[in-house]
Amino acid sequence: MSALASLRLHTVAPSELAGVWRGSALAQQAQATISSGHDLLDRELPGHGWPLGQLTEILQAQPGLHEWRLLWPALRDAVHSGPLVLIGSPHLPNLPALASLGVPANKILRIDARTPAERLWAAEQTLRCCELGALLVWLPQARTEQLRRLQLAGNSAQGAQALVFALRPIEAQHESSPAPLRLEVRGGQSQGLSVQLLKRRGPAMDQALLLAAPLPVLAALRRQPGGLKDKPHAVDRPERARPARHLHSAA
Repeated sequence: MSALASLRLHTVAPSELAGVWRGSALAQQAQATISSGHDLLDRELPGHGWPLGQLTEILQAQPGLHEWRLLWPALRDAVHSGPLVLIGSPHLPNLPALASLGVPANKILRIDARTPAERLWAAEQTLRCCELGALLVWLPQARTEQLRRLQLAGNSAQGAQALVFALRPIEAQHESSPAPLRLEVRGGQSQGLSVQLLKRRGPAMDQALLLAAPLPVLAALRRQPGGLKDKPHAVDRPERARPARHLHSAA
């Protein structure tokens, strides 16, 4: 009997596929996450939230433009585990507004670092801290190997429990990145944000997401007694105005 004739087909049981991720579906591995605070976005993120201990790359046209509107709901939850560290922040954060939203000033640490090397070094050292809630590092320039070091540092025993965000210019979308999750954020209508998932562990998206995300100071005023009254604003929904751009980034 030939070797080919002696081969038998083996039917794989569903239980044997438990650890297998198919590219046509969102990854469902046991990844610790924190809700983004935007239901529509959570439904499209692997693990249904921002990953802990994994580098998430957010691209936007101008630093300091949209990141607080997108991230403050998750940062509010993350600071229960440790401080929020800002490296290379282009502007001073609005501490009173953030405090009203649940991110107290004594939980925020701002590190001034000018060059890309200084910012990356400070980020790596921060991820080695025993207690850390979230790290935001603004990197207008960074090479792929430098981002890979940041991704590996986020996977360390200490950094694995923290949110790790790299804020980069939109032009960086043409560069490869080791970040498992990449998003492009633009201003939407009626205080909304247009969010395009450029890279995720899951199928490519054909539409951007339009999220209701007011400025933190406006969100804080609405929470105050006698503050701003609610007005019609953007509702989380898919956005059809701009086609998606599918990018293949090296891991």
